[in-house]
Amino acid sequence: MDFRHNTVLKEHYAFFVADRDAQVRGGEHGFYVRDTRVLSRYAWRWLSIDGAEPQTLLVDAPRPDLLHAHYARIEGPAQTLALRRTLRAHAAGFTDTLEVANASQERRSLSVELAVAGDFADVFEVRGWPAIERAPAVAEAGGRELTLRHTATDGVACAVHLRFDALAATHPDGAEWELSLAPGERVTLSVAVDVDHPLDEPPHGAIPYADWRASFAHLPAAPEPAALRRAIDDLRGLLLFTAEGPVLAAGIPWYVATFGRDALLGAHLLLPHRPDVAAGTLRHLARHQGRRRDATSFEAPGKIAHELRFGELARTGRVPHRAFYGTVDATPLFLTLLEAHRAATGELDLVRELRPAWESALAWIVGEGDLDGDGFLQYVPTPEGNGQGWKDSNDSMGHADGELATGPIAVAEAQGYAYAAFRAAASWSARLGDADAASAWTARAEALRTRFHEAFWLDDLGTYAMALDGDKRPLRVRNSDAGHLLWSGIVPEAYAARLVATLLGPELWSGWGIRTLGTGAARYNPVSYHNGSVWPHDTALAAAGFARYGFHTEARRVRDALFALAASQEDRRLPELVAGYERDDGPPVPYPVACRPQAWDAAALVHVLAFDGGDAST
Repeated sequence: MDFRHNTVLKEHYAFFVADRDAQVRGGEHGFYVRDTRVLSRYAWRWLSIDGAEPQTLLVDAPRPDLLHAHYARIEGPAQTLALRRTLRAHAAGFTDTLEVANASQERRSLSVELAVAGDFADVFEVRGWPAIERAPAVAEAGGRELTLRHTATDGVACAVHLRFDALAATHPDGAEWELSLAPGERVTLSVAVDVDHPLDEPPHGAIPYADWRASFAHLPAAPEPAALRRAIDDLRGLLLFTAEGPVLAAGIPWYVATFGRDALLGAHLLLPHRPDVAAGTLRHLARHQGRRRDATSFEAPGKIAHELRFGELARTGRVPHRAFYGTVDATPLFLTLLEAHRAATGELDLVRELRPAWESALAWIVGEGDLDGDGFLQYVPTPEGNGQGWKDSNDSMGHADGELATGPIAVAEAQGYAYAAFRAAASWSARLGDADAASAWTARAEALRTRFHEAFWLDDLGTYAMALDGDKRPLRVRNSDAGHLLWSGIVPEAYAARLVATLLGPELWSGWGIRTLGTGAARYNPVSYHNGSVWPHDTALAAAGFARYGFHTEARRVRDALFALAASQEDRRLPELVAGYERDDGPPVPYPVACRPQAWDAAALVHVLAFDGGDAST
């Protein structure tokens, strides 16, 4: 699905995906709550007396929970019928109002229909997972109400209630209105949709948009103010208001869930402006931290979750994502965010509160996370070849000649995160009065830094290997992961300038951002997920690393490119990724199924505004 041509709204765990006319007519479109598509059809149809349909003049979503649309019947030089629509999403439903006006000089008749259906499919099924057999929904229509009820295979019962205005005539498939309007007359039709889902908790401490925006009022002027305003509103719209505090969902629409890596990086990029998001993220992930060993979900004691889902397939074990731990980097990123929160707030209270969680996370990093005892974090690809670093596609870990890496893989950036995690542990130990532990963690960090540089540095390429394969062979390709190493601080000062030059050199720098894979690699493909595309968050982390090592001019160059990329988009949003073609006078080539908005991309625009000078380190 190309999200540039769709309408997407969200609030809390509820999201609405429709076509460009804001209609749900089929395909992947629908209204979803907690990973269940509760409405698979929600489509307006209006016919004037001559059978002609009004045309769409405007569909605009000024913020992620609000949509305005205008449809009109045009005759000659002017509209004769005007339909103005406002749709507002809320945490467990939405309201939809349609103002119909007769703009002509004679009486007009109009038939209005709203077709409604609910298949209660799991989001994984909608996206291609094999469908399961389930009983059809039961429709109950009466008076001004329509209710769709469904009981899942595990007994979870869900209902969707639609309540209509007094003019509506309801039936099991929706509602109808027959209107006859005098010249200048207008009427308002309304629908209120509410979902009863036993697993859906009301939002805890929802933040009004005005209050959220005020948090960023002190930011410096942006190169593209409209893009910054859009990013700030998108970040508010992406929030999940959990019992532990606000957490960023990874993206709309398919990633309206907690993703460990995405939430941790997004929260990190929002510091120091919203420390509550970092605190909520840390508490929420600590609540779901691994407690046992499970080969299917990759759970292990101390490990931080990669993905938390609520749908029927996850609840019944058909997919392992109810609590899925298939990531090698979320655990050290949990620790680096905790230290960044401490540095931003100057407070140690959260460190004290989460001490059992961070001690368990450290134990996993130095224990089970190091699969063969060589001191590096590693993972074994799934049978399908999928990875557990941020470049998790099945063809992203390749050698220079295109051979795919096998065996336990040690991706470079995870080692940088581990280094920062050890430095964080040393900081907390010292502040909590344990000098011996502080010394031990400092020594471990420095030993990792030395060992990493020796094993990963490629002097002839001026960069670090993207990973080591199971035979300890480095993946000798220029890659964007090396930028994360600057962000983490693991790179020795003497090598930073060469690495920055490589990242901004012709193989990696596209003009819009840093390519995930250099053009000289056999697997380079500009329109691919991880083999030459440009990911804005990935580029932003590299820029933060530039600033950390004092390369502020280079950091500002990246800042300006990312804002230009956002400004080139019709909706002024940074897409999840774009093709890695060289920048020219036209817009970047889109990646066809890139999600928008994405949490870490929107947060990247906020973060890179710090690059007027000063420190942007972890």
